[in-house]
Amino acid sequence: MATKKSPVDYVLSTITENYINFNGRARRAEYWWFVLFNIILSVVMSILMRILPFGKILYTIVSFALLLPGLGVAIRRMHDTDHRGWWLLCPIYNFILTLLPGTAGSNRFGDDPKAH
Repeated sequence: MATKKSPVDYVLSTITENYINFNGRARRAEYWWFVLFNIILSVVMSILMRILPFGKILYTIVSFALLLPGLGVAIRRMHDTDHRGWWLLCPIYNFILTLLPGTAGSNRFGDDPKAH
């Protein structure tokens, strides 16, 4: 039985444990909580960019810091639906794949993340 993770756990595991991990699989929850975190952070950073004199530099640093974890979780999300990460280059299809449930059980990219 899988342990229940909070949204914060998903975001933190993406940033810390899986920072540049492009292998394995990511659940829908892990992917979408990270996307929501990025959207909220972007709004906050946009506001700070206008207020702080060094806001643009801070925004750039944060954006680059989250680029690889975002790419990693997106690729792992494609893997969860048993597709290669290259499907990220097909915008509409990859969005559909992020909404679909992952492959039940193991697939060619690893074990079912819901089982852990």
